Amino acid sequence: MSDTQQAAGPPKTGSPAVTRVDRFFQVTARGSTFARELRGGFATFFTMAYILVLNPLVLGSAEDKFGHRLDGAELATATALVAAVMTIIMGVGGNLPLALAAGLGLNAVVAFQVAPLMSWADAMGLVVLEGLLICVLVVTGLREAVMRAVPQPLKQAIGVGIGLFIAFIGFVDAGFVSRLPDAANSTVPVQLGATGALSGWPVLVFCLGVLLTVALLARGVRGAILISILAMTAVAIVIDAVADVGSWGLTTPELPDDIVAAPAFGLIGDFSLFGAFGETTVITVVLLVFTLLLSDFFDSMGTVVGVSAEAGLLDERGRVPNLGRVLLIDGAAAVAGGAASASSATSYVESAAGVGEGARTGVANLVTGGLFACALFLTPLLTMVPMQAAAPALVAVGFLMMTQVRQIDWERYEIAVPAFLTIAVMPFTYSITNGIGAGFVSYVLIKTVLGRAREVHRLLWATSALFLVYFAIDPVEQLLGVR
Repeated sequence: MSDTQQAAGPPKTGSPAVTRVDRFFQVTARGSTFARELRGGFATFFTMAYILVLNPLVLGSAEDKFGHRLDGAELATATALVAAVMTIIMGVGGNLPLALAAGLGLNAVVAFQVAPLMSWADAMGLVVLEGLLICVLVVTGLREAVMRAVPQPLKQAIGVGIGLFIAFIGFVDAGFVSRLPDAANSTVPVQLGATGALSGWPVLVFCLGVLLTVALLARGVRGAILISILAMTAVAIVIDAVADVGSWGLTTPELPDDIVAAPAFGLIGDFSLFGAFGETTVITVVLLVFTLLLSDFFDSMGTVVGVSAEAGLLDERGRVPNLGRVLLIDGAAAVAGGAASASSATSYVESAAGVGEGARTGVANLVTGGLFACALFLTPLLTMVPMQAAAPALVAVGFLMMTQVRQIDWERYEIAVPAFLTIAVMPFTYSITNGIGAGFVSYVLIKTVLGRAREVHRLLWATSALFLVYFAIDPVEQLLGVR
């Protein structure tokens, strides 16, 4: 509290004095107003509300080891619930205009990397374990130590690689790219469209959606991704009503009988904390948890610092206010996301949209969280969006994540080669884990060859050793007589 506020004494009825809520959230002290916080809360919601559509589509489009799929309505409920609760908790506990929801990229790891090896309950159990580990790292102070262990260019390369991976998923799921049926006998593994050319109304919707999204982004329109999803869903509904479309895939764009429906809480609590250890090797489980942790924890740290800096909230030493509580809440969000089967929840860089509208405190989060809570009752609307209308958002997010590539020093081979392998291996092998492993192992190798092994942090040595075992797991298991 400032000296001026202290001298003013307690608020008086009918005076413009600072209210109790104002003092708690430091609205006036941070140069904001309740009107700005309200606008900021709405802006943040509308720039990240696409996750209510995309998370059910990403998770719902994948099958677990046993061929099971998650229900779209239940995923929509879980996604909205976790976003609402954790965003409000961050607002009250961390007092930052920093909203949280299921992380794009993280949900792709769970859907396409983890679930095929085990049941959905086991996969979500690993997300809970990852969140608990982040909380432990925060409490013990080890989070900063791990942050220091991985070179910044590799962190950026991980983000770029995940961006390309997400974009590739969007192209494939929309039908813009397809796998050749006889890929083993062909010179190329994938092709344009289903026949080597673009055809069909659904693919047209996707192409128009990509063009609309990039046009809105180029003009700096807030909520560009959400606007594109809504507009192309409307177009898809009209097309489906008047044309002989055939199949849209998982979701047909039809107006639901009811717009409002009771939330479907069937997935809440449906996780198995240690079930994954019975479905695959311990080394694989450890590396999967590490992959989730690495993706979650570096993305969150960058987002927290970036949004706080944009809001002018960093102190003279560049520190984030209430950082310990903020990071702990972020870790708890991962736990909540896994426990609700919504994948790991994390801080959203789209919160910068709210900051741009003037938000500076957790009051904006109360608004954003309240809007997510309202979305709990709108699942019929959320589950009518076809992948072709939502997939352009994956391409757009991939582009936004790709922009980090300019920060990598491509003149230094000891950094450039590991960064390149990290970026390239992820989409080419359809595996985020493989990309991270390729980057880490090559980084350690090149540093050693250059006689600079001492520059490699011991945590990175240990992780690279795990990745070596991971890549050689088949011969290792044969050698040990496991199979």
